[in-house]
Amino acid sequence: MSQVFRRSAACAALALAATGASAQLAVSANDNKVTLDNGTNRVVANAPPDTVSIIDLGAKPPRVLAELEVPTSVVGPPTSVAVAPDESFALVTRASKVDPTDPTKVVVDDTLTVIDLQARPPAVIATLKAGAGASGVSINKAGTLALVANRNAGTVSVFTVAGKVLTPAGTVKLGDDKSGPSHVVFAPDGKTALVTRDGDSVLSLLAIDGSKVESAKRDFAAGLRPYGADISSDGRIAVVANIGRNLGDADTISLIDLQAKPARVVETVTVGPTPEGIVLSPDGKTVAVVIHNGSGKAKESPFYNANGLLLLYRVDGLKLAKLAQAPIGRWSQGIAFSKDGTTILVQNMLERDIQVFRFDGRALTDTGQRIALKGGGAAIRTVAY
Repeated sequence: MSQVFRRSAACAALALAATGASAQLAVSANDNKVTLDNGTNRVVANAPPDTVSIIDLGAKPPRVLAELEVPTSVVGPPTSVAVAPDESFALVTRASKVDPTDPTKVVVDDTLTVIDLQARPPAVIATLKAGAGASGVSINKAGTLALVANRNAGTVSVFTVAGKVLTPAGTVKLGDDKSGPSHVVFAPDGKTALVTRDGDSVLSLLAIDGSKVESAKRDFAAGLRPYGADISSDGRIAVVANIGRNLGDADTISLIDLQAKPARVVETVTVGPTPEGIVLSPDGKTVAVVIHNGSGKAKESPFYNANGLLLLYRVDGLKLAKLAQAPIGRWSQGIAFSKDGTTILVQNMLERDIQVFRFDGRALTDTGQRIALKGGGAAIRTVAY
């Protein structure tokens, strides 16, 4: 462990001890391997290790409680983190790593890391293998099952959970190896899960019975390259971000009626270029979505913009109505709501920070606070409300 992280660990132990059970945790996975160089992905030479930041989202203002070295990746949707329902542990995936034979390139990886959030300081307690391109990961509300979407394998990995111990329990095949399962999210009752497939632009439902997970034989379509997704706390609806082809065109998000028999897309709205992170507020009444808005393009590109955008939409029955928007950083990734819905965190990958917003149900306000990260914020999650 580096000297910097020894100091962080000591501070973390004190901060966590002082905060105790009152903390509401958000876990940010931060990639140090890659960056954008005027619109082009570049591997960072001699990069420091990737990190995880553990943030008290319940504090006002939010603050970092601990940081530790954990492998992760900006490749895939910004949902490569999951937090256990009791906040006892977190899972982090890594879809890509630096090529050991060519440090100027990245190659596909399959790492799944388990972090004990109750340790003082928090610590990695297990490293497992999921599938090639391990990306979006989720834990059911019972805390007994975890699923990982494997973008380069065309599969979802299944793990049973006992306490903080994960045990591989099989895989579910979805399409071919190029179908690109990107994220998987549980319905609140734990009996179904939704999988986004950006490789073939398909959404798949999974049927779950205990540790048995299989295709529900319901594949349907929302938009071009569905990527991020979330399900409301009442299980009534889901939202999906369709990232398109990153060619400068406006892309979409979709609303899914999960109560319909069978479940189906009922609304799709245009939001702008490349919707990355997407999340529903804890009460299910607001959708927050991050769009790149051309901020990752070369400056000479006609599609370039100096900043991304945070957009908020009101869920009105089975319709979406735009509420507010605000400028954010560049190549921005994940979003997290506080439990009361009044604080929103947005990761800015290139600025290596988290932007903090206030939301009163109608107006969106940039507080001016920036939470510095030891790496580019690649994914962020809280407990599934």
